[in-house]
Order: sequence, then C-alpha cells, then structure tokens
Amino acid sequence: MQKVTVIGAGVSGQGLALLAHNLGYEVLVSEKKSITPDAKSLFTQNNIAFEEGHSEKVFDSDMILISSGIPPQSEILLEAHKRGAKLTGELDFVIPHIRTENLLCVTGSNGKSTVTSLIGHVLNRAGLKAGTGGNLGTSSAKFTQEDFDAVVLELSSFQLARATKNLHAKVSIITNLAPDHIDWHGSYESYVEAKSRVLTLRDADGWGIIQDRDYDILKPSGKIIVLSWNETPNHKTDGHIFMSKDKATLTIGGKTSTLFTYNDTTLIGSHNLENAAMTLCAVKLLGVDVADRAKFLLEGFKPLPHRCEDAGTLDGVQYIDDSKGTNVAATITAMTCIHGRKIIILGGQGKGEDYTPLAKAVKSECDYAVLMGEEAQKIQEALEREGYANFRRVNDMEEAVNVSQSLASPGMVVLLSPACTSWDMYKSYKARGEHFCKIVKSKIESAS
Repeated sequence: MQKVTVIGAGVSGQGLALLAHNLGYEVLVSEKKSITPDAKSLFTQNNIAFEEGHSEKVFDSDMILISSGIPPQSEILLEAHKRGAKLTGELDFVIPHIRTENLLCVTGSNGKSTVTSLIGHVLNRAGLKAGTGGNLGTSSAKFTQEDFDAVVLELSSFQLARATKNLHAKVSIITNLAPDHIDWHGSYESYVEAKSRVLTLRDADGWGIIQDRDYDILKPSGKIIVLSWNETPNHKTDGHIFMSKDKATLTIGGKTSTLFTYNDTTLIGSHNLENAAMTLCAVKLLGVDVADRAKFLLEGFKPLPHRCEDAGTLDGVQYIDDSKGTNVAATITAMTCIHGRKIIILGGQGKGEDYTPLAKAVKSECDYAVLMGEEAQKIQEALEREGYANFRRVNDMEEAVNVSQSLASPGMVVLLSPACTSWDMYKSYKARGEHFCKIVKSKIESAS
C-alpha cells in the first residue's frame, strides 16, 4: 500500500485525506498547529493517522499532498524540496476524480465567490444537479463521491499556483485582476501567472470569460469572451458581453442575445451586475436556455455574507457589511459601485499592498474615513499624501461604528470594506463582519 502525507488539516486537507484514503492510500495528516476536534474525529472515524507539529513521519511517504493555503516558503515544503520529495497540489490530485462532464472553474481577485455561488444557484434553478465548492468552503474532493450534472469550483491563486495538469473545464472564468496576495506569491506577475492557469489548463474546446481590460496582461489563447461596458471592446475575440445602460447582452458569431436586464436582480452595485452577466454567459455556454428566464433563474439568490450585504438602516443611514473586502481593489470596487455619500471603515492586517490607489478613491468617493487595526498608520499616511484629512483613528470596531454614526447624516452610507485581512483583531473576515452587524443591529434595536 502506497503512503501519502497530507500537509495541513483544514477543509482542503481534510478533503485530500479522505479522497486519498478512499483511493486506497495509507494516509498521514500533518498539521503545523493544532487540529480542530471535528477534524480529529473525522480522521479517527476513517482510520486516518494525524499529527500536530511536523515530524520526520512527513517524509516517510511516496507522495506529499499540499493543502491549498500552505505557503511555498513554509519550512516543511522547503525541507521537502531539499529532500527531493514528490509534491502534488490539491487540484492535480483531485480534478481527475471529479464526477461530472461539465466542470466550471472560477477565479479572480474579487467576485469569484459570488460568481461561483450564483452559477450553482442558476443551474439548480434550471433543474440541474450542480455542486459548488473549492476555495468557497467545500473541499473540491467532495465532488468525487457522486455524479453531478455540473460542478462549479472557486479556485484561489494558491491552488492554481500548484496546478500542472488539465483542469478539464468546459468554462473558465477570471472575474477580474488586481494586486492581491503579493506576500504569498512574491510579485504581481507571479500572482497573475497563477490566476492565468485557469485558462491555460482548460480543455482545448473550453471557453474562457475575462474582462476586456485584463486581456493584455493575460494574453489568453483559445475561445475567449470578453466583458466590457463599451459597445465595441478593445480586443477582437470569439465573443463579447456588453454591459449597456439597462441590460447585458452576449454576442457570439455575429448573433446578439440578451442575458438579462438589470431589473432582473436585486444585487447591490455595478460589480454585481458584471458577476450576473458572467454567470448567465457561463450557463448559456453549457446549453442552458436563459432567454426570457433570467429573472426566474436569478431569483432567490442572496448576496454572500459580508460581501456588500445590507446590515441595516439607522436614523436614515444605511450600514453595509463588505468585510470580505480584504484587498485594495475590492474596497475600491465597493466604494465606486455603491453610489451616494459615504463613510468608509478601513484597516486590519496588510498584504504588502500600495495604499495610494485606495487613498485616491477615498478622496473621490468618501466624506470620511475611519481607520483601525495594524495598517491604520500606513493608510493614514497614504491619505495625507493625497491631501485628504477627513479621517479618524479608532481602537476597535465598536468605536469605529460609534464614530461613523456621529459623522453620518440621513441619506449617507457607512461602508465596512477594510482593504485588509482581519487577522490582527479577528479570526476571519466573517467574524469581523458579524461583529460589525451585531453592533449595528444593537443600535437599531435600542433606537426602536
């Protein structure tokens, strides 16, 4: 029996371990830190060995499987390379075993979770059995256990960086590109190269959907559809999604059809209109009829938690939770796509990004900025360089909401979109968003 070591015991590692076990390997899961009780129970029930803290047992194997979030500079991977161990990424191990003829792969700097979830929602509304997961929170290995009409996987740059084999995707989507995870990849160029693999590793006859503005940096080949807000895109490709004033249309082979009208969805922001357009284009490429059905297909989809989610209205001021805005590009998108006067709450743990574009957007879009967390000083310095002085420094979320409330007037929006990760103060962006919403809800209840 061949031996496999799985590095990491999170969602990705658990899925890898179970798949390897089901395929007949002898499995060891090695986690640098502590393993959750639920994960331990899962491993025990399936006779999977595990350890907390890496030991020499890691290298007593025929293959080492790497969970999606393990950084390339981690000591255990550097040692594995030094010893010449056989290293395999999550996608290379899992993709050949996924049980569907219709695989859709979604990546991008922002919006990938929304597009992945929305495609799954639309396919299910169309009567198909669709599975959604990957970086979204459900291990891709789950879809090796039963048959699906379609599987939609959100893929992170971490997962794609280690992908070398064909993804077998019928449709591959890059929602957009902007600097992110530079600390992990080492450079923006390496980050883009990782993202672009969702296109280069797709089936030869598979479709790619990208932003027209990202075409030059991606340099894609094969069948490509570009999305733009211009009636004539900058690049000649096999197809064009045109975002007009009131609807999105798709042109392929000289024929134009309507994907949806903007009144068909209640999603907030123009970026979400792009997400809906890419979604309906993807399912149309799979053969699903979207003509005159868009409203039905989109109906019932709720924005994913902490992604431009309405947290409530107090004294005529709307509070919006975009805690998932963990990079500069995401926060700029939220600011520019939500119209009206705004106060923005920024800060957290940084990713090594330049805050100059963020400061320019704040100056253009926001009446005030409330700064918190480890990056508050760096964001303040960027704002000051742009001549923007309407900022306030606070110590925690409760103070941030209190200060925002004192500055806001009826008709304004208070937007939590930090442009940073949450790890300096919270265990996740979800915990951060939940705390924000809890504070707002408490204030609304007290005022009623």
